[in-house]
Amino acid sequence: MKKLVLEATAPFQGLPELVAYDEGLFEAEGLEVVWGDRDRAEAADKAIRKDQTSPKGLDPFSSHGALFERGEADMYNACEWGNYCRVQDTGKQGRQIGRRSVVAFAGIVVRPESDVFTPQQLAGRTVAVPFYFGTHYLALHMLEGFLPRDQINVCRAPNGSRLRFDAMMAGEIEATTLTEPYLSLAEKKGCRVVCSAFFHGTEVASDRVDADTYARFNRAVRAAVKRINADKEKYLHYFIDYHREKDPEIGTLTVADLRASRIVVVDPAPIPQAELERTVAWLKSWDMLESTESALDLVNMEVQTGAHAAAE
Repeated sequence: MKKLVLEATAPFQGLPELVAYDEGLFEAEGLEVVWGDRDRAEAADKAIRKDQTSPKGLDPFSSHGALFERGEADMYNACEWGNYCRVQDTGKQGRQIGRRSVVAFAGIVVRPESDVFTPQQLAGRTVAVPFYFGTHYLALHMLEGFLPRDQINVCRAPNGSRLRFDAMMAGEIEATTLTEPYLSLAEKKGCRVVCSAFFHGTEVASDRVDADTYARFNRAVRAAVKRINADKEKYLHYFIDYHREKDPEIGTLTVADLRASRIVVVDPAPIPQAELERTVAWLKSWDMLESTESALDLVNMEVQTGAHAAAE
């Protein structure tokens, strides 16, 4: 049995991995998956920082990749944009090896009493985002579809939708980004989702993860994807159960409060070359990835190609 240490993952970004673990699909592929406690490694700063308007100078490993960079995990998954930045700055030679199976969903949300009803009305207003996390980049992508860049204002907010939701409801911030199940909780409380979209994530691995290991991992995940897509409602409870102990308010939700249409899982796959190049160019246009010369430097092409072919 090959041991594989993964950083812990929430359902919105890793539902198939959690299902594969719970239903013995990793074991069937000869993998002993162990979850590393990412919460233990997270940075302590959970405040809103309105004066911090870009990720410059911040640690990209404040949460995702923290255990990995300490040599305590073999692999982690996070949003694709953030992982490009982490791989650029890694001290452990981590490289992306393909896209994860969850296509995550998030939105920009405002309070019920807000006078903002459309993305255009966020011109010049501050949207609080967690820098280096998926909804940071997603917010930029969504807003620049409606606003010139000089009218897009973001500030630093903590990772974890609960903290951002509480700050928004307290009036500390105008708008923020949320993922499930907090998006559904916000809607239940009368908040408005001003705009929303899906986004990809990727897996980052050390050189301890070879093509055979990742192929076995992907075969287990593909089996989980098949089960989830056959009956999404059966697996919606994961989004409540994961948070219930730490957040009793999420425990008041039922699966009827969640939308199965927001849960999109697909077979893990290589990062398409054209999308790889476009993503790097877009990140550079926002003054990120300054040290990256070639998009190919961010991916272990040998493992990505070999593993995904073997998992078919």
